[in-house]
Amino acid sequence: MTQGKEFVGFFVVGGIAAAVNFSSRVLYSLWLDFSTAIVFAYISGMIVAFVLVKCFVFTASKNSIHHSIMYFVLVNVLSLSTTWATSISLVYYVLPFLGVVKYVKEIAHGVGLAIPAFLSYFGHKYLTFK
Repeated sequence: MTQGKEFVGFFVVGGIAAAVNFSSRVLYSLWLDFSTAIVFAYISGMIVAFVLVKCFVFTASKNSIHHSIMYFVLVNVLSLSTTWATSISLVYYVLPFLGVVKYVKEIAHGVGLAIPAFLSYFGHKYLTFK
């Protein structure tokens, strides 16, 4: 797969995983607080992302499955930290300060998911699936 197709494929697959993450956070929020729901949703999206990325994007990876899983989790723990910190900051501080009152959790979580997207591409390309 060429670099350009790989990059586009990663973001298509990432979009699917982000949709799983976002929608599962809405469901988890029915039973859990916002902060905990973000973590559980990230795990749900991460499982979907690993399977799709492994099968459709970085198919030429020579790393063992154990190696790929270890680095996938490592890269995603860093991404989760960024997503969580961004989402929490936006929902409790920034958006209220700006006077945003509708869809605050949705906006915060959506922005939180978008921030680490480019960093995770490079982490997965050069560590997880090299």
